[in-house]
Amino acid sequence: MVKLAGPCFSQEASGKLGGALVFSRWKGRAYARSLVTPANPRSGNQTGRRAMWAFLAQEWAGLSEVQKASYEDLAESLSISPFNAYVRFNQRRWNHWKAPSAAYPAAESDTLPTLGALSAVGGTRSAQITQAVTTAADGWAVAFFRSPTGTFDSAISNLVHVAPISGTDPVVFVDSPLDPGTYYYDTRAISLEGKMSAETGEAATDPVVS
Repeated sequence: MVKLAGPCFSQEASGKLGGALVFSRWKGRAYARSLVTPANPRSGNQTGRRAMWAFLAQEWAGLSEVQKASYEDLAESLSISPFNAYVRFNQRRWNHWKAPSAAYPAAESDTLPTLGALSAVGGTRSAQITQAVTTAADGWAVAFFRSPTGTFDSAISNLVHVAPISGTDPVVFVDSPLDPGTYYYDTRAISLEGKMSAETGEAATDPVVS
């Protein structure tokens, strides 16, 4: 990113130029950067990171004031908001295959929930995945992974959804739209302090009907 005094001879310049440059403003400062288009915005790694981002954004409002305040020093050091510090910190953890944490830093000293049976039922261009929760403990979420083949290893590239845990209520995820075929799912539990469980064990849908 390049800071500019007068981009395109105008302090208010914004938008794309020649499909190569982007002009905009950030915190009142004009800047220009090269236009970057992802080679495949729907790649496994892209969708796996977006699924985690969506969960983090959804959960921020429900965090306690103490948990939110734990990100204030990090936010100040980076000149960003506590929310952005929370997302940045946890996305970086996820990029290194570590679970997110509701508070900063990630203590990883709490107790993971115990997950029960995993079931998958195919429907019309969809699959309903239900993860039983035996004990809630310090559970925060269930991460759902999907593969077109069985006996797969969970990874960022096959994460499709992250859903919060609410006591011992089953965690349900409806995966849609899907092409006809058989799909395999697995899950991992995530604790409030950034621990991630082993895989629960795969469940497969019946072929999805078109």
